[in-house]
Formats: sequence, structure tokens, C-alpha cells
Amino acid sequence: MDSSAIKNEAQYEALKDKGYSKEKAARISNTPDAGKKGGKAKPYEERTRSDLYEQAKNVGIKGRSKMDKSELIIALRNN
Repeated sequence: MDSSAIKNEAQYEALKDKGYSKEKAARISNTPDAGKKGGKAKPYEERTRSDLYEQAKNVGIKGRSKMDKSELIIALRNN
């Protein structure tokens, strides 16, 4: 990944140091609110399958349309 395309370089490097792939670290670091404190989202288990499907769609998880709620949760956590 071209590091000039990374919006939050410090976050990108920290995520790589934690073992994230370059692609996943870049995707997280390039979100519009990268580096801002979060913690407001409900746990996956408290979300609807539809909400989880949309999240999976946003991050590009393949095969999401055939997944049930528990499979979407696993896919999102392992993406």
C-alpha cells in the first residue's frame, strides 16, 4: 500500500505493529473518523442481521448474503 494514501499514518503503523494486515490497517486508518475515540457502537450481538449485513457490505465481506447473523458476526470479527 502506498503510504502517501494513508490518512492516519500513526494509527496505520500501530495497527501493523499489532499484527493487522497492511490492507486491514489501511482500511481502518483511512476511515473518515480514523483515530477518533469510539465506543458508541452496540456489540454485534445486539445488532440486527440487517445491520450486520450492511456493515459486512461496507467492508467488502464476500458471501455475506448467504450468512446468518452468527456467521456475519464471525466474519466481521475476523475481517
